[in-house]
Amino acid sequence: MIRSCLLAVSALALALPAAAQEGEARAREILRTTPLIDGHNDLPWALRQGYGNDPHAVDLSTNLDASTALHTDIPRLRAGGVGGQFWSVYVPATLTPTEAARETFEQIDTVRRIVAAHPDVFELATTADDVERIHAAGRIASLIGMEGGYSIDDSLGLLREFHQAGARYITLTHSKTTTWADSATDAPKWGGLSPFGEDVVREMNRIGMMVDLSHVSEETMVDAMRVSEAPVIFSHSSARAVTAHPRNVPDSILRAMKDDGGVVMVTFVPGFISEAVRSWSADRAAEAARLLALNPGDPAAVTAGTAAWDAAHPQPTAGIADVVAHIQHVRDVAGIDHVGIGGDFDGVTSLPVDVQGVDAYPRILAALMAAGWTDADIRKLAGENVLRVMRAVEAVAASKAGERPSLAAIPAVGAPD
Repeated sequence: MIRSCLLAVSALALALPAAAQEGEARAREILRTTPLIDGHNDLPWALRQGYGNDPHAVDLSTNLDASTALHTDIPRLRAGGVGGQFWSVYVPATLTPTEAARETFEQIDTVRRIVAAHPDVFELATTADDVERIHAAGRIASLIGMEGGYSIDDSLGLLREFHQAGARYITLTHSKTTTWADSATDAPKWGGLSPFGEDVVREMNRIGMMVDLSHVSEETMVDAMRVSEAPVIFSHSSARAVTAHPRNVPDSILRAMKDDGGVVMVTFVPGFISEAVRSWSADRAAEAARLLALNPGDPAAVTAGTAAWDAAHPQPTAGIADVVAHIQHVRDVAGIDHVGIGGDFDGVTSLPVDVQGVDAYPRILAALMAAGWTDADIRKLAGENVLRVMRAVEAVAASKAGERPSLAAIPAVGAPD
């Protein structure tokens, strides 16, 4: 079995153009000394959904590409040169805030159990120094990122407890507008952040938790960047000027990143990086809504109609060129100091061609180098920019060490229904 796998890898390597092989080898050499830090990976959620939240229920020490739908395993992480990974502790926005808080703590426990199951590979990290030390020791720094501010259940006390548990960023919203922040993909309620939402950002600054603006509305981006004394991040977002998805970052915000000091970590989700895929998805959703309206109480007719539409409208695909276009656009508008990578592996059902798992990073970096990126540019993209932001957030927190914890709360009068 091992011999056949090695033969297959060798055959693939021989089939690759020599320039591509050289580019990937050069990328891997860079990643030996600069940790590639990905901003968002949903492996903990994939384990919850498919494996009973048990990291021992699937052998992560083997390549799972052919045997599972997972995008992540240890051999592919190693092949991808990953040095630091923000593991997302996502739970759905449809949960009640109290349910979300409980299940987010459970997902933090899942990350800790992944690390405990493979201590020779992973080590928990909470600071930039941790990341560099763990990477230098040959292990993968495992960081925790929360996806959805609803998980704090409108409690700054819970926010602090999540930080104590190891979470180092919170994506302020997910797909739904919350009790204190507007989402990019839901009806606005606050015109950005509510007053309590601003208090959340201030307390995140005080304790040293990064403010993540993926998924939030443009107005929320503006408010958060105005309130935050520390640089912000986008843990997994792409450029709206290239693909017109509301989840993506508009150029006005990209330009503001130069003054903010933050980083936009480009994601690989096809609907966010390919205008053709985004348009196809929107058209398909509209057709599904039409079929539902025409066939109330007849799910078979809806299914048949959707299948007929799919047959007549093949789904387009995205590729590495789309990923490169978004990374390049963020660099062009925000600057080389403000771009990173946040793949969203194991959080999506489809990925770009040749970006099918966490082994894809050297291919992406090689494509950028073929387009003229220098080794210094690649180091900033891969990890140096994120480490700089982490240290800036840590420095702001250190400057506030003498401040008391905030007791701010949503007022009973005027709270949303």
